[in-house]
Amino acid sequence: MARATVLFVDDDQGVRNALGRTLRRTGYQLLLADAPRAALDLLQQTQVDIIISDHRMPGMTGLEFLRLARDRCPDAVRIMLTGHADLETSIAAITQGEIYRFLTKPWDDVELQVTLHLACEKFELERENRRLLAALRSHEELLARLVREHSGIVPLPAGAETLPSPDAPVR
Repeated sequence: MARATVLFVDDDQGVRNALGRTLRRTGYQLLLADAPRAALDLLQQTQVDIIISDHRMPGMTGLEFLRLARDRCPDAVRIMLTGHADLETSIAAITQGEIYRFLTKPWDDVELQVTLHLACEKFELERENRRLLAALRSHEELLARLVREHSGIVPLPAGAETLPSPDAPVR
């Protein structure tokens, strides 16, 4: 089983080939797209964990693509990789596209692999957090239902006429 599914979008075949060689033995399932539209089509068909996109591409910038990708695949960790880094693009990428990291070309193989490792950890932690939050809400709803259906099942705190609501802050 792959560590994570990574979608890489770049219009330069040489860059896609180099990234494929860099990540070949790392355990990731790597999907390659030569254009943002092709990548959006892949996102309709395949669940991805991490998206890495070049910024300057014909037809759509990487920032525009990552905004659309965020809407279609909100849980995926998004990384921008570009050879044309400027402060304005970096700030826009982080604030508008909710970008996890901004890497420059040519990339350092170790930095790329560390970034992917950290992105996987972030993805897994957020997934586990969502699972635990859903379980907590489910348990709160179950407890509230049980208390309603079986009054007296839980002793009331001293001086209280009813139990505090599950949404009440803990003191």
